[in-house]
Amino acid sequence: MNQWLKKNLPHVVAVALFIIICFVYFSPILQGKKLFQGDVQNASAVQTEIMAYKKIDGKGPLWTNSQFSGMPSFQIWTQYPANIASHVINVWNNIFPNPVNFVLLYLLGGYFLFSMLRFKPWLAFIGALAIAFSSYNFVIIEAGHTTKAIAIAFFAPILGGIIMAFRGRAYLGAAITAFFFALEIRANHPQMTYYLMIAVLVLAIVEFVNAFKTKQLNSFIKPALALLVAAIVGIGVNFSTLWVNYEYAQESTRGKSDLTTGQTGNVSKGLAKEYAYQWSEGIGESITFLVPDAFGGANGIPLTKKSNVYQELLKNNAGPQQAEQFADQIGRMGRYWGDKPFTSGPYYFGAIVVFLFILGLSLVKGPLKWWLAIATALSIVLAWGKNLQWFSDLFFDYFPMYSKFRAVESILVIAGIAIPLLAFVLLKQIFDGEIKKEEILNKLKHTVYGLGGFLLIFIAVPSLLLSFKSPNDSALVDQLTQLGGADFSHKIIQALIMDRISIARIDAIRSFIFILLSAGVIWAFVTDKIKAQYAYIALGLFLIVDMWGVDKRYLKDENFVKKSELAQNQQPREVDLDIMKDKDPYYRVYDMTSGNPFSNPSASIFHKSIGGYHAAKLKRYQNLIDSQIVRGNIAVLSMLNTKYIISPDSTGRGAFVQQNPHAMGNAWFVPGVQFVPNANAELEALTNFDPKDKIIVNEDFKSKINIMGIDSDPKASIKLTNYHPDHLSYEYNSAASQLTVFSDIYYNKGWNAYVDGKPADYFRANYVLRAMQLPAGKHIVEFKFEPKAYYTGEKISMVFSILLIGGLAALAWFEYKKKKEPDAQKLQKV
Repeated sequence: MNQWLKKNLPHVVAVALFIIICFVYFSPILQGKKLFQGDVQNASAVQTEIMAYKKIDGKGPLWTNSQFSGMPSFQIWTQYPANIASHVINVWNNIFPNPVNFVLLYLLGGYFLFSMLRFKPWLAFIGALAIAFSSYNFVIIEAGHTTKAIAIAFFAPILGGIIMAFRGRAYLGAAITAFFFALEIRANHPQMTYYLMIAVLVLAIVEFVNAFKTKQLNSFIKPALALLVAAIVGIGVNFSTLWVNYEYAQESTRGKSDLTTGQTGNVSKGLAKEYAYQWSEGIGESITFLVPDAFGGANGIPLTKKSNVYQELLKNNAGPQQAEQFADQIGRMGRYWGDKPFTSGPYYFGAIVVFLFILGLSLVKGPLKWWLAIATALSIVLAWGKNLQWFSDLFFDYFPMYSKFRAVESILVIAGIAIPLLAFVLLKQIFDGEIKKEEILNKLKHTVYGLGGFLLIFIAVPSLLLSFKSPNDSALVDQLTQLGGADFSHKIIQALIMDRISIARIDAIRSFIFILLSAGVIWAFVTDKIKAQYAYIALGLFLIVDMWGVDKRYLKDENFVKKSELAQNQQPREVDLDIMKDKDPYYRVYDMTSGNPFSNPSASIFHKSIGGYHAAKLKRYQNLIDSQIVRGNIAVLSMLNTKYIISPDSTGRGAFVQQNPHAMGNAWFVPGVQFVPNANAELEALTNFDPKDKIIVNEDFKSKINIMGIDSDPKASIKLTNYHPDHLSYEYNSAASQLTVFSDIYYNKGWNAYVDGKPADYFRANYVLRAMQLPAGKHIVEFKFEPKAYYTGEKISMVFSILLIGGLAALAWFEYKKKKEPDAQKLQKV
């Protein structure tokens, strides 16, 4: 044990320091506080029903009616107990509190990657800091994008395993890749995994070209095949996750619509370009990689009393308190001036890291440089989206699955790992003496002159390079004009532009200083003025001061609140309490008091809502929202069993509730049916119809209905007798066979119908609901959510989980025996 500790002491110390760094950065959690994360709060709201039934049943339901009138829980919260990756992630999250768990994963993953590249421990330690403290990693944690954060954290160890496989240890590298790839997929953020695969594809192409040029194709084929097996195992472990999400994606807003548009009858596939490209990185905004607040930083950050806006307000006869309030509001609205609708922070990779990356492009040798350079360039250009649309369209239109993802700027996560990786590969080669001193000093001088000169120009005349005017300023101009007239508006906007310039100039000076400091350390080492260990310390100190300081702008102590404050956000209002007195377990609520009901989850905490919050709701339901619900079609609201409507009162600060007397209940009989030829006609027919009189049915389901067998019984009755999100039971009594509509969302990828325990047919009616033709008599009707993709997928996941565990154990034993073998041979000789 002592020998092991002595050998691995640097690694143990590095891990201990990582843990200390995390707890120091997030020190408020030591005071019992929790990080307020908007998306986590939203997720918690829509998970309310799922967690309530999990507490009762010991497992969460696979369907929830808490939002959008019902949807699968696969994209909200689902257990996958057969998946070994689920348990690994759960254990990790139980050991380390949020958000320490995310940043510690960033750090350990980066350290592992650099260790696989045979970095000395302390250089690997600093490199891990560079990867982990990239500003976007902290911005997404503050926003609550937790699945994205976990997925990004596994990038580095996956790449470490792949590089190990291509560098002579094919089986061990493949095993490591399989393990972390399984965790990556289980993180359940397909967009991040997809972007990682783009980077891996570039790496594979570069490795193949290099092997072909050097006539060593065998050195490529063996690890490539091993890695292919690793990918299959990682996918197999997550088979249930992938299968259910694949099925759901086809029916979601990411899938193909059943509506046709225009005279050509085109069908929408994937996301609309304008929606996917909405968050595109401005071409000029890429300067934030080097100068973090060149574009103002983020929305929601106030201007201070030192700002030009504050001083201008004082000149226009505003009192100090009033000027401070206005400067606060104007700053929150207009400090960020980029093309995006809003942002929580820039992509800042660190002035030192970017400087080293640029220097590395001219000094580093070998295929690794070309992979990192190409991957970085590709991610930057694709992140520009609509700002270089001809190029983005090539991927959006022709690259498989690329059109399924929105916020194209997110692909900069590739640059977020590639830039620091190349930067530290350069440092390794410098410290290991792999590059001639003369060449280093020559390129160092030119890079300092070039990058430093650029920053000096930016500091001196920033408006020469950037306009500092936002496309969103017009809205602010209108508000200011209404407040104080055109002259007042012009003065405040000009003051705001001066503040934007000042903010950018300060950060440019800051970056210039850090570049000079890092360049000075490299020069001192190369010219033998300082030893390597002192250079490590200096670079590490400068780097952490730089990146820590910027990250604290966006994820700071003020983001932490007392647990009691978080609980207050989920307390029912008086109107909620009044509605909750209704003992019917399955009515729905339309809450119009909290902004857009279809991007706000608050109603889902207490009710079964027709609104909610999700980036990939069912496409069919989104079409219903756009064409009928937002227009206030009471017939559609009634067929969804919307029993209560919450509206804002006359003050706009309170709320009142109205009961909808036309709500149809959980199920009802209808005397007639109207067949229509297509989905467009289905939706259009809902514009003027009475759900009591007829149902609208697509002709595709005509075979499910026996028109001649339909009759009516005015005394017939049907009622819901048992409610569970996964299992609904109804009792009915009718003297005739009747068409029956259920106020439940149609989703044929798992819902099965039964009459008296025997499978029965059902079909889609009124575009989104389930319907059946029920036989005469007294019977029990059940709907059970039994998705084959989940239950069969879990069995497959179990098999691959066992294979992964067994394979890792066997390989670990083989590696152990391999290390012990030389010692045994020595003993035999003695």
